[in-house]
Amino acid sequence: MKTIHVELGERSYPILIGQGILAELPALIEQSGARGTIALVTDTNVAPLHGARVEALIRGAGRRCVTCAMPAGEEHKRLAQVESFIGQFLEAGLDRAGLVVALGGGVVGDTAGYAAAAFMRGIPFVQVPTTIVAQVDSSVGGKTAVNHALGKNIIGAFHQPSSVLIDTTFLRTLPDRELRAGLAEVIKHGVIADEKLFAYMESNSAAILRKDLDALEYPIVRSCEIKAAVVAEDEHEHGARADLNYGHTFGHAIEAVSNYTRFLHGEAIAIGMNAAGHLARELGLVDDSFVSRQAACIWAYGLPTAWEELSVDATLAAMKHDKKARAGTLKFIVADRMGHVIHRTDVGEDQARRALGAVQASR
Repeated sequence: MKTIHVELGERSYPILIGQGILAELPALIEQSGARGTIALVTDTNVAPLHGARVEALIRGAGRRCVTCAMPAGEEHKRLAQVESFIGQFLEAGLDRAGLVVALGGGVVGDTAGYAAAAFMRGIPFVQVPTTIVAQVDSSVGGKTAVNHALGKNIIGAFHQPSSVLIDTTFLRTLPDRELRAGLAEVIKHGVIADEKLFAYMESNSAAILRKDLDALEYPIVRSCEIKAAVVAEDEHEHGARADLNYGHTFGHAIEAVSNYTRFLHGEAIAIGMNAAGHLARELGLVDDSFVSRQAACIWAYGLPTAWEELSVDATLAAMKHDKKARAGTLKFIVADRMGHVIHRTDVGEDQARRALGAVQASR
């Protein structure tokens, strides 16, 4: 088992990573300091697969447990679902001594985390991510949020988990499409921070796609190390943490204009990364070989780099509602070489338009 620490002073917490380590959950609950009822928050896909086992661990540790399952899917990541969870918490007797365990992918983790942040002005929660995208990205860092019709993750709060437990054996039940989508975030980590990780992803696609847990260990651990270091440096995204938004300004807008139903999050981010590559070339920061290399790695994992039906005008409008905009100015994260990115706020609308046009026509 590998342990990575997110160093945030009194809000510091461990990330535990390994095969078959779910049994560590009762110890993490004990370490959280919570003494009351536990709400196990999950969704209708994950509950039948893993809910009973997690409930048994919680009850076996002498804790009262209530399970709250939301409908699966990004379209249900809304404020109404948070209100529903909070109602269930109250009915189950949760109070400020309670705890939330988030069991599922990024949608569950974000929604459960925001419910925990809002309930009685904040109670602890433990992340138990079951998808790649949650294990390598959304479960780490304390960003909790739900979507609004005009933008993704607009309603939210920073609320760090008390711990993150990543049992990689959950990935055996992950649908192939979900696996591929989550791997977009691993590719992103390579582009922004570690060319060695990117090269590993280029060379090991076959083993990773067949869910070889040994092959998956390095990219999961390395992604968590990268995320933990960035969060420790910039918890509230005033500077370096924005690096993690590579591909997301474009990708979140694509999710919004497709009503969160056409693409999984990672699929939209893959298209967004391709758009960011074209923008970097437009700005003279990289050459064609960078754009082609990034696209080839994305293709190797069966991810999209284009959307022929994309509306450039609608996507640009959605980008202006992005929470990363400041005084109407968008911040773009663009690469200037593989493994390193910079922030640009001087991108003209015509340049962003051409980058989006490129992903209409890309392979």
